[in-house]
Amino acid sequence: MSGDETVAAGPHRVRWARRHPRATVVLSVIAVILLLVVVDGVRRVAEGEAELATDPAFYASPSPSPTAEPGTVIRSEEIASAPAGSTAWRVLYASRDLAGAEITVSGVVIVPNSPAPSDGRTVVAWAHPTTGAAMECAPSLGLDPFEYIAGMHELLDEGYAIAATDYPGLGVDEASSYLLAVPESNSVLDMVRAAHSIEDAQISERFVLWGHSQGGQAALFAAERAAAYAPELTLEGVAVAAPAADLTTLMSDDIDDISGVTIASYAIPAYTAAYADRFGEDAIQAILTPAGAAATADMAALCLLTENEKIHAIAGPLVGGYVTSNPATTEPWQTMLRENSAGGAPITVPVFVAQGQADELVAPTATDAYVEQLCTQKTDVTFHRLPDVDHGFAAYAALPELLPWLVELEAGTPKGNCP
Repeated sequence: MSGDETVAAGPHRVRWARRHPRATVVLSVIAVILLLVVVDGVRRVAEGEAELATDPAFYASPSPSPTAEPGTVIRSEEIASAPAGSTAWRVLYASRDLAGAEITVSGVVIVPNSPAPSDGRTVVAWAHPTTGAAMECAPSLGLDPFEYIAGMHELLDEGYAIAATDYPGLGVDEASSYLLAVPESNSVLDMVRAAHSIEDAQISERFVLWGHSQGGQAALFAAERAAAYAPELTLEGVAVAAPAADLTTLMSDDIDDISGVTIASYAIPAYTAAYADRFGEDAIQAILTPAGAAATADMAALCLLTENEKIHAIAGPLVGGYVTSNPATTEPWQTMLRENSAGGAPITVPVFVAQGQADELVAPTATDAYVEQLCTQKTDVTFHRLPDVDHGFAAYAALPELLPWLVELEAGTPKGNCP
C-alpha cells in the first residue's frame, strides 16, 4: 500500500501520522494553502461581481478627448479582487493608432505587496492572446480580469510588476486593432508608461515583453519599435509563445478551417477601418464571398472562448466559402499582412521563443522559420520546442523554461541557442 493510500485509510491514518510527523506537517500546510486558495477565489468572484456594476462608467472614453502624451493615465482605480498578496489597478491611458491619432486604451497593473527594490520593480508587459475584437471582449472586463495572464502568480512571487493592456478597441469604444501590429505594440509600450506613472506601484523604467499568439505579434513588434517609440524605457528582453509572427503564413495555413474563418472575421473589419484611406474599403472587402460579407459583422461581435459555440455555428458553414481567394496572395491583403508580420526590423535584446509541437493554429514550421530569421539577424535567441503541446497551452507550458531565462536575463547571462 502506498503512502497516499495509507493516509486515506481511516484508522490507519493516525498510526501513519505518528510515524511520519514531518509529513503530517507538510500535509497540514498543503491543506491550509488549498483552503486559502478557495477562500481567495470566493472573495475575488464576489468582489469581481461588485466591480462589474461600475465598469460602464469607468470605461467610458472622456469626451471631449483630452490631448495627452502617449502613456498618460486618464483614469485609474484600485481593483478589490486583486490576487492575494498583490495590489492591482484598472487603468485608462492615452495611446496612438496606426495613423498616429490619439486613442484611449484600457488595461490593468498588478504589483506584489512585498517591498520594491530601491530602484523600483521591473515590469513584465503582458500581451494577451486573442479574446475577440469587440469592446466587451477585453480581459480587464472579465469577472476575473487577471484570468489570461500566463504566469501571473509566478511573476509576482519573483517580485515583478505586471502591466497588461487590453489593446485598442477592447474595453474602450475605439476602432479594433486586431492583428494590427503598430497600434497593438503602441498600446503595450504605453501600458508600461502608464504603469510607471502610478506612484504606489513603485515601478522602474526596466521592462520585459511577454506575449502569446496574437500577443506574440504585439510583443515582437513592441521589441522592434521600443527604442524609437519609447526611448525613455529600458527594454531588457522579449519572450513569446506560439507567436503570430508571420501573418502571411498564418492566413495561408488557416483560412480553410474554422479557426482561420474566425481570425479573418476579426481582422477584416479592423484592417478595413485602418487601411480604407490607403486602399479603399471596397478593395479590402472584395476578398469576401457574399456569404462571408453577410456573416462577418455577426462573428466580429462575438468573444472567443466565452462564445465559441455561437462563433462556430456561424463560421462552420463558411469553411471553404468565406473568402474568394487566399488573402496571403491577393492584394491589398498581401501587402497588409506583410506589413503586420514581425521581422521587418532587427531586435537588439535577447529573445525567448517557445512553440508547441502539437499546435494546429500557429504551425511549428512557421515559428522555426521566424527563429531562423532572428538568428540570421544576429539576435540572441533562446528557442524551446514543446513536445505534445497545443496552441492554447503554449504560454503555460513555456513557464518552466521562461522563469529561469528571466533570471539569466536579469543577470545579463541568457544563453542563446542559435546554430
